Amino acid sequence: MKKPSFRKSGPIGPSRLGPKAAEDEVIEAPADPRGLSLRAMIPNTITAAAIASGLTGIRFAFEGEWAFAVLAIILAGVLDGMDGRVARLLNAQSRFGAELDSLADSLSFGMAPALILYMWSLQNLDVFGWFAALGFAICCALRLARFNAQIDIDEQPHKSAGFLTGVPAPLGAGLAFTPFYIWNETGIEFFRDPIVLSIWIGLIAVLMISNIATLSWGAIRPRRGIRLMLIALTTIAFAALLREPWWSLTVISAVYLALMPYALVKYARIKRRRAAEQAPTPGEASV
Repeated sequence: MKKPSFRKSGPIGPSRLGPKAAEDEVIEAPADPRGLSLRAMIPNTITAAAIASGLTGIRFAFEGEWAFAVLAIILAGVLDGMDGRVARLLNAQSRFGAELDSLADSLSFGMAPALILYMWSLQNLDVFGWFAALGFAICCALRLARFNAQIDIDEQPHKSAGFLTGVPAPLGAGLAFTPFYIWNETGIEFFRDPIVLSIWIGLIAVLMISNIATLSWGAIRPRRGIRLMLIALTTIAFAALLREPWWSLTVISAVYLALMPYALVKYARIKRRRAAEQAPTPGEASV
């Protein structure tokens, strides 16, 4: 899940903020010296459940229950998307929740997927497989640290245009498991090959810490004429997830990767338009 923005709120010091529904969301709340209320504990409990789901995924991997291990990480992603929205609905943002959320993301979408993939395949590559798993976990942590470090920076071109910087941690974990989705359905050992998997998760790790613009919910603005069709397609996609979860997850991963060039083109168009708007007119230049 994505982190909040901590900004000064006058003489009382930094605002107490909690989980966010999206990285490009800006939330501000007054400080409360009394600590967490019972209401504020609800979204934090959801975040803690995401941690439990990530750790349980590791336990399933120890037992060789690969499908359950991956599903536990996916469940952590669902919980990660819920806690911020619940916090907003209840007006229950807190600094404690934000810190807990950051730890949950690093564990559930960095360390847990790395260990699961290592036990599933990468251990057959000895030390190089372990380095690949380490690299993925470290890149996930670096992405989260970069986001936290930029919280109070006003000049964020990607965010101001409605985009994210790099692939978000939950999506990165989901993309890293794509070879497993295909292997679980087809049994083709190529997708379990440790060399292939090392290259794949290395690419995903680079995308997570990259500076490229990626789509966020705020950048998706469907035209009025296709909204009903989009609702119907979303419903069909949900039914497909229930009926054929692994193929559906494979398609979702492929669609997301295919949309990345579109995000780059769209952001470049917005960047050029902003540059044109800020450029001085001939009259202004002569003055």
